[in-house]
Amino acid sequence: MLDHARSADAAVQAQLDRLWALSPGADILGLGRITALLARLGDPHLRLPPVFHVAGTNGKGSTCAYLRAGLEAAGYCVHAYTSPHLVRFNERIRLAGRLIEDAALAALLSEVLDAAGEGADGIGASFFEVTTAAAFLAFSRIPADACVIEVGLGGRLDATNVLPAPAACGIAQLGIDHEAFLGSDPVGIAREKAGIAKRGSPLLTLDYAAPIVDAIASVAAQAGAPILPRGPSWSVEATDTGFRYSDDHGTIVSPPPTLAGDHQIVNAGLAMAMLRHQRALTIPDEALSAMAPAARWPARLQRLRPGPLTAQAPAGAAVWLDGGHNPAAAQAIAAALDRIAGDGNTVTVILGMLSNKDAAGLLEPLGDRIDALVAIPVPGHDHHAPADLAAIGRRLGIAECATAHDVIAALDSLPAASTILVLGSLYLAGEVLAANDELPD
Repeated sequence: MLDHARSADAAVQAQLDRLWALSPGADILGLGRITALLARLGDPHLRLPPVFHVAGTNGKGSTCAYLRAGLEAAGYCVHAYTSPHLVRFNERIRLAGRLIEDAALAALLSEVLDAAGEGADGIGASFFEVTTAAAFLAFSRIPADACVIEVGLGGRLDATNVLPAPAACGIAQLGIDHEAFLGSDPVGIAREKAGIAKRGSPLLTLDYAAPIVDAIASVAAQAGAPILPRGPSWSVEATDTGFRYSDDHGTIVSPPPTLAGDHQIVNAGLAMAMLRHQRALTIPDEALSAMAPAARWPARLQRLRPGPLTAQAPAGAAVWLDGGHNPAAAQAIAAALDRIAGDGNTVTVILGMLSNKDAAGLLEPLGDRIDALVAIPVPGHDHHAPADLAAIGRRLGIAECATAHDVIAALDSLPAASTILVLGSLYLAGEVLAANDELPD
């Protein structure tokens, strides 16, 4: 999967250009190259503070945001490695609570690329492997109390899976995505995600269908990891004032997450379970109660602020943004649409999707909740033709389907709309945030 990273900083861009020239240009799963690269760098991944490692198809980034918020509420200093970025490459590496600065990033990428080598002496590391090594190298040098690390793709063969003994591992919502790498068998996908399990590290999971539960349990048992699934080991449920989390240690009552959607209560619950079942750090109940309202994670049912882009929307319209691009994400969005739109209000979706994503699978759960669809391209990426997306919308019964050449043109074309949702790609979400002057920090 090509990763179109760009930087306004000339020094960072020079290193990204080097990376494009040396990298295979696509994800090639396996741990051989990342292990060799880290060895050339002195194995920095073996010198990290306690690690919280999160896999999943959807919700893993939000879970990481909750973990960081909970750890910081407890007074800890936290590194974080997540992907992809939305606007700036720097979003991927958070050092001691702050996004990495351009000067430090340029020097770090240069060091890792020098170690990776080229030609006969080169490892042939991929884009993600180089950036993972850069993050681990930075984390080993800058003091912090914990690391929150998101799996890039899959789990078992993901570059982050060189971590020897995390404080806790978690698996968020599972679904089908990245079929070219992981296949389309849900049980096989579950096994790949569960491949992050490590001996002695608690593995926290959600409640899945029986075959998936069995697959994860089998992988965890082979790894020697204690598995703690939602239901038997911990629970989370919505209340009128937020949510309630319970396990053998007791109950935590929390205000609602700032992140929109009922599925965010489940993500927050998973993060809470990971923090409650690890033994590396002490997390007071008060910090756990403060976690959900403190977490921020852009482009996940995010209501955009007034800005240059939202000014193009019809007067009074609320503009929301989500990077969801698979059927599982669509189901969560569909469940949230009624609440964010309100009764009797129209919903218009502005949709742009990469060509390797299932457009019909994304739209089908949303079809009866959408009044109008405007399909657009995803700039700089291979994408579904807008006319094809509009045709899919018509087949699914969406009353009004049209096309536009970008988000601003789509907003300009709307005669009226009470709720507008820009959807379908995290790359598109990044373009929208940049256009509205809402850079992630």
